[in-house]
Order: sequence, then structure tokens, then C-alpha cells
Amino acid sequence: MRSLRGQKKISLKRDPAPSRWAYRMERLWLTPNFRRAVRVGAPLALVIASGVWYFGNEARQQAIVEWVAEARASIEERPEFMVKVMAIDGASDTLAGHIREVMPVSLPISSFDLDLEAMRKQVESLDAVKRVDVRVRSGGLLAVNVVERVPAVIWRGPDGLELLDEGGHRVAAIGSRLERSDLPLIAGEGANVSVPEALALIETAAPLKSRVVGLVRMSELRWDVVMDRGQRIMLPQNGAGPALDRVIALNEAQDLLARDIARVDVRNGQRPILRLTEGALDELRALKSIEIKGTTE
Repeated sequence: MRSLRGQKKISLKRDPAPSRWAYRMERLWLTPNFRRAVRVGAPLALVIASGVWYFGNEARQQAIVEWVAEARASIEERPEFMVKVMAIDGASDTLAGHIREVMPVSLPISSFDLDLEAMRKQVESLDAVKRVDVRVRSGGLLAVNVVERVPAVIWRGPDGLELLDEGGHRVAAIGSRLERSDLPLIAGEGANVSVPEALALIETAAPLKSRVVGLVRMSELRWDVVMDRGQRIMLPQNGAGPALDRVIALNEAQDLLARDIARVDVRNGQRPILRLTEGALDELRALKSIEIKGTTE
């Protein structure tokens, strides 16, 4: 047997190729999503898990809620954020009183607790309010700027006497015509939706102003001008203004309305009709009977 002494040791060289596991990890690390998950996702997951563990304790949750509430209250209740006074501009004393009644706010109050939009809608729900602007101004002032509806006519409707503005919107109810004797009177079903037309006719009838009692809407289609002494001018559905102008011109020329006439019917512009009062008719019948007797004798 040959001796192994003296023979050189044969050293095994290390294989430079990576192992299968190392190769897979290197390939995986080259994937952008994997690198993002390791660098961002893992720390984030750790933070979330820590937060869930920490805030999962009910006592800690209650303590945090109380701390946030105290911090918020300490800020909101600072003097510079407190609203102490409400000023109403543009409204009459009566309307200002109604606004203070409906305002859903009790002063003093923090400006953070005010719902200005809800307050604006509440004030605009009042009939007499056309527009309103609600703002919190420096110095703890709640400013309410109101544009009030101006009554233009009195409407005798199903619910009694009501004040309407020039657009026909309800302003307020009144108990007696004498409360606003300076305003014209309109009546009849549908008169409230035709206020602009009524105002135009009232302006046209200015020469007869001292004798005009009001306007009555007939069948929701046309107007009658009601005069004192029970007289009426019956206007057409279309062209009411020009028809009233012709009656006024005829009255100025021949003093028509000073006579015993109950109705001036100009619904047919080509054929106006005059209706006499009962007294005038009786006199006319008496005259005719006298004429008939005279002819028969």
C-alpha cells in the first residue's frame, strides 16, 4: 500500500454561484413592490399594530376623548370667539321683534357653535323678510342685515285681509282696512298672483283715484274696477289698460261716471255697454209709460 504521506492536500474550491434560497431572495428584492412593502409597508404595519394595541384600551380612549374636548373648549370659549350681541339692521321694530323670537340662538355663545346658514333660512321663513344676511363680526357681534318686503296692496282673500308686496308675496295679515288706508285694495280669487297687473291698472286709474274703491279679480281672468256709489268698470281679459284709458277719456269728455250708470262694460272694445242704475231705470220706464199714454190719447 502506497503511503499517503508526502502527498499534497487537495483543497475544494467554494462554488461562487448563490444558493437557491439566496437567488430567490435576490430576485425578490429586485421587485419594486417587494422593496416598497419592506421599506414602507412593514414599518407602517408595525405602527398601526402598535396604535391598535395602545388605543384598544378603553381607559386610554376615554382619556384621549376628554383631553380633546377640554382642548377644544379652551379654544372655543376664549373671549375673542364669544358672540355676545345681536344687531338687526334694515327691519322695522315689529319685524325685528319677530326675528329675535325665531332666532335659534341664546347669547352669549361661541362662534364655533353658530350655524349661520340655518339661522339665515329661519329668518327668511318669515313672510315680511325678502332677503337676509347673517355674519359674525369682530367684537362679538352677530350682524343680521335684512331687506324687508314693502307692502304694495291689500288683498281681501279667503283668510281675511293680507298685505302683499309688489310681486304678490304675503307680508302680513291685518285686521282692518283702516290700518293701511294708504294702500289700494284688491279682491277675488287669483288676485294675489296678478298683483303687478293690478298695480298697473291702479296707476292708470290715477285720474279717478278719489272714487276708486279697489279692483276685483273675476273668474281669475280679468278685472273689475269698483267705484264708489256702487259703479263698476268691467275690463276685458286682454288690453285692460287701454280699455280703462278710453273710459277715463270718455268720463273727462262727457262726465260719464257722474251719471246714473251702474256698469260700464268695455269687455268688447267694439261695443261698449252702459247699464243704468235701478233708479234711472225706474225713471226711464215712467217716462216711457207717459209717452205711451200720450200717444194713445
